[in-house]
Amino acid sequence: MNLDKYQISNRFQQLQEKICQQLEMADGGGRFVEDLWERPEGGGGRTRVIEGRVIEKGGVNFSAVHGSMPDALAKNMNLPAGTDFFATGVSIVLHPHSPMAPIIHMNVRYFEAGNGRWWFGGGIDLTPHYVVPDDARFFHQQLKNTCDAFHPEFYEQFKNQADDYFFIKHRKETRGIGGIFYDYLDDDCGLPLQTLFEFSVAVGETFAPTYIYLLQRAKDRTWGEREQKWQLLRRGRYVEFNLVWDRGTKFGLETNGRTESILMSLPPVANWAYNYAPEPGSPEAETQTWLVKGTNWVAHGNGLMNDVT
Repeated sequence: MNLDKYQISNRFQQLQEKICQQLEMADGGGRFVEDLWERPEGGGGRTRVIEGRVIEKGGVNFSAVHGSMPDALAKNMNLPAGTDFFATGVSIVLHPHSPMAPIIHMNVRYFEAGNGRWWFGGGIDLTPHYVVPDDARFFHQQLKNTCDAFHPEFYEQFKNQADDYFFIKHRKETRGIGGIFYDYLDDDCGLPLQTLFEFSVAVGETFAPTYIYLLQRAKDRTWGEREQKWQLLRRGRYVEFNLVWDRGTKFGLETNGRTESILMSLPPVANWAYNYAPEPGSPEAETQTWLVKGTNWVAHGNGLMNDVT
């Protein structure tokens, strides 16, 4: 079977549909509102946003856009000026009400240039407001299970790339506990397009069961004003990364993507405090110590290894 870009795009649409159904069921109250949009230069998308009982603000976006790449963007990708492109994918960001539950981001995408080049990109990363090592270990184990089913080196390679990518350089701290991140993944890795497509779909299908399980674990953790203030500060860090460093945000804006869909990733409310430092010995200070590159999360925790996918 010769897989083409339209089949990839259709499968990503199906993935969006399934994930929205899973999240609505887990939230127990919210329903996604759908917004269809068209890109004047070619293509469009389907943005879905939820405001629920558990998820304060979340979006599950699908897009398939095409046209001529802006010269500056083509140069950045080492492509000839005016190269035609086709890009399709699903992107997700969920901000929970509870500061004891984590923010999560997922993206799977396919890019095809008019000169015949193609690649996949994507990944999943977790941004807890409070780092719980058992939760972090479970999360990373799920990602490792998915990666190991396709290539023995994928998890370590993509985990390291996530540590490097989701790093707030001006703060010298990671955005959260990382996850996996891959980009420009093509047959140079030794796997054909069909297998890399199946891998990206598997990453997408890992998302909902993993996050829903983490939400269930967090639901009985109590919190109050102190924890909520910390949540708003951590959301502020999330905003800083997305607006300053995130390549997906820049790509969307530079290719005249739909602004509301691109900035869907931002939380409903965030805060910044001048020269803030958590109280020594506090849970907030402990979380701060985890925001470093290179942590072997699979080795942490008390043995929580369930596979929920």
